[in-house]
Amino acid sequence: MIKMKAIIFVAVGALLLSPASCQSGMECDADNLAKPTLPIKTFRGAPLNSFEEFPLSAIEGWTGTTTTVKIKCPEESVSNLHVNNATMRYLSSSLSTRLIPAIYILVFVVGVPANVVTLWMLFFRTRSIRMNVFYANLAIADFLFCVTLPFRIAYHLNGNNWVFGEVMCRATTVIFYGNMYCSILLLACISINRYLAIVHPFTYRGLPKRTYALLMCGLVWTTVFLYMLPFFILKQEYYLVQQDSTTCHDVHNTCESSSPFQLYYFISLAFFGFLIPFLVIIYCYTAIIWRLNAKDRRWLWYVKEGCPTERRHSMDPSKSSECPGEVLWNSVFT
Repeated sequence: MIKMKAIIFVAVGALLLSPASCQSGMECDADNLAKPTLPIKTFRGAPLNSFEEFPLSAIEGWTGTTTTVKIKCPEESVSNLHVNNATMRYLSSSLSTRLIPAIYILVFVVGVPANVVTLWMLFFRTRSIRMNVFYANLAIADFLFCVTLPFRIAYHLNGNNWVFGEVMCRATTVIFYGNMYCSILLLACISINRYLAIVHPFTYRGLPKRTYALLMCGLVWTTVFLYMLPFFILKQEYYLVQQDSTTCHDVHNTCESSSPFQLYYFISLAFFGFLIPFLVIIYCYTAIIWRLNAKDRRWLWYVKEGCPTERRHSMDPSKSSECPGEVLWNSVFT
């Protein structure tokens, strides 16, 4: 399930970032503010019927002159936004209204039963608790992601028109993106657990493994929850006047999205939610591979020579003390 989801995310990302799929920038016409092209992502809209001096350099992707257009940033929150024609074309394109929901349907149909079976196997069919805590939390995160997909599917099939309300929009956005970061951090925890078991087996053997796993998973969920709070606090639903539709997270107010807080927030999200876990995973598995390549043959020889064959295959735990190598081997790889 994890591999399939990763492949789907990569495929969607390649489609969305491809310049041939859609030019989602601001084109020069009577209704647009600028001409640079931007990659497909969350778009920006301007409040209506109020104007003041506003630098074009504040518009993301702007590479032209520093002349200004008159857009007012009101103090109060607004719900109606004006967007450019390129944004409207993307929101009504087959990419957004057909391909993306088709992929979501595939993920939902495969992901829900797969994660239900996984959770059932982990809770009722396996005895080992050490790694099951991590795998169960990973399956729960994926299951929550899958059960919110019908709302996203209905949204895209309805021409990117959200009909479920602001609260549900924020909730699905939090779960949608929270799953990604939660999965990354849990995979990092699994790599750390394997690193300790193989590279530092004596340290790992002395750990309270169930408590250790529960604490790490609790820390992951708490971190993701705190990082997703801005998505739940900030407004995600906006009405687009030209298209006569309500978007969910696809369009944000230009004035609100230009704040320094959002800049630092997304930088820290990328740093702590992707870069650090990525480096941790790379380091852990590199150390594991190096350790196995350097010690595997020597360790297996010690286990074979240090214990008689009947002792190594004995199921009596009381006899395992005669073979210390076997005890350590079992504690690491079982």
